Amino acid sequence: MLVSKYKQHAVNMRKNILKMVTEAKSGHPGGSLSAVEILTALYFTQMDITQENLNSIERDRFVLSKGHASPVLYAVLCEKGFLLEEELCTFRKIGSRLQGHPSMRMLDGVDMSTGSLGQGISAAVGMALSNKAHQKPYRIYTLLGDGELQEGEVWEAAMCASHYQLDNLLAFVDFNGLQIDGNICDIMNPTPIDEKFKAFGWHVITLEDGNDIEQVIQACEEAKTIKGKPTVVIAKTVKGKGVSFMENQYTWHGVAPSVEQCEEAIQELEGGRS
Repeated sequence: MLVSKYKQHAVNMRKNILKMVTEAKSGHPGGSLSAVEILTALYFTQMDITQENLNSIERDRFVLSKGHASPVLYAVLCEKGFLLEEELCTFRKIGSRLQGHPSMRMLDGVDMSTGSLGQGISAAVGMALSNKAHQKPYRIYTLLGDGELQEGEVWEAAMCASHYQLDNLLAFVDFNGLQIDGNICDIMNPTPIDEKFKAFGWHVITLEDGNDIEQVIQACEEAKTIKGKPTVVIAKTVKGKGVSFMENQYTWHGVAPSVEQCEEAIQELEGGRS
């Protein structure tokens, strides 16, 4: 029953992602859609974020390191009740709290302003280190894009997290295989991703289907049992997941659908294909 509820959250989030980028006529639908199950699992089964502690540092925190995928973050904040659905239509508009890249100065529930790739995970490492130093029990979660792994700063952060034994840090890699210009392996091959993180001293979990929420939840629970090292979950996902004409198409990395395409996609999602 709970898994069914989570899947409905995922469908709602996908619909809102599509509505946001369509209304704005800009944004990044492909990599937002691929990460839906990851954020659904984190916000509904793992993190202790509530209306009451939303503005407190005394809770788990999430950093969207691939900040261009802001629609998925806004969609999950809306699904949690932290945002009114009506506000989603202001995405990327002048004066809106919903910037193209998330801003912690403008929106409660955004734990770090992100956009420059590589900097998000670096901030997450700093948060985890602070919690360790102050003996705080809260966990830090972050989500990277697979193309983001081409940034050197990611590996500096990975080395730091391992050196300080940040077992309170869980990083997800949204491994959909595509970035703005095509296949990640053709542009600047970051594979094998698992062996690289192992070499940096991380505990590695690989999910064959990162769009299966049950697999994501199991990975989160496993990470909690790991002591003395950070954990990374390499989640193999589908870019544009849930919308047949977007799936596995790099051209939908940063292009908004037309109104007609959005309506078609929503009908598909409502028909049960997610």
